[in-house]
Amino acid sequence: MPNAKVLQEKQQAVTEVSAKLRESASTVVADYRGLNVAQVTELRKRLREAGVDFQVLKNTLVRRATSDAGLTELDSALTGPTAVAFSKDDVVVAAKILSEFAKKNDALKVKGGVVEGRVVDAAQIKALADLPSREGLLSMLLSVLQAPIRNFALAVKAVSEKQEGGAQA
Repeated sequence: MPNAKVLQEKQQAVTEVSAKLRESASTVVADYRGLNVAQVTELRKRLREAGVDFQVLKNTLVRRATSDAGLTELDSALTGPTAVAFSKDDVVVAAKILSEFAKKNDALKVKGGVVEGRVVDAAQIKALADLPSREGLLSMLLSVLQAPIRNFALAVKAVSEKQEGGAQA
C-alpha cells in the first residue's frame, strides 16, 4: 500500500496541473524524445522568457488532471514522453515557440493541446503558430480602421484643391 504522504503529494500535483489546464489561455503537449540536454535547456529558456510554464509530466498524472478539468479528449495525445507548455496570458506564444523549435529540431513533435478550453490537434496548433503576433494583428486592424478615414480625408482635400483651382481661374 502506498504511503499516505506520497498519495497526498500526487493528488496535489494532479490538482495543480488541473488548475493550470483550466486557467491557461493555451496548453501545448509535445513529445521531446530525442532532444539532448542543451536543446531542452534552450527550449525551456525561450519559453520562460515568454512567460510560458514548461514541464515534463507523467502521462497518468496529466490524464487524471484532464479528467478533473473535463478535457479527456486530450488523453489521446498523452503517449510516450510528454512535455506540457502552459501559457496563461497569450494564446499564441507557446504554440509559436514550440513550432519554431520543432522546425529546427526534428526530434520535437507537437502532439496537440488546449486553446481557450477547447482541445485541438497538432495541425490546429501549427495553424495557431502561423498566425501573426498579437501586435501584428492589432496593427492590421488599425490599418483597416484607418483606411476609411484616410480615404475621406484625401477626398476632402481633393475637393478643396479643385475648388481652389476653380476659384483662381
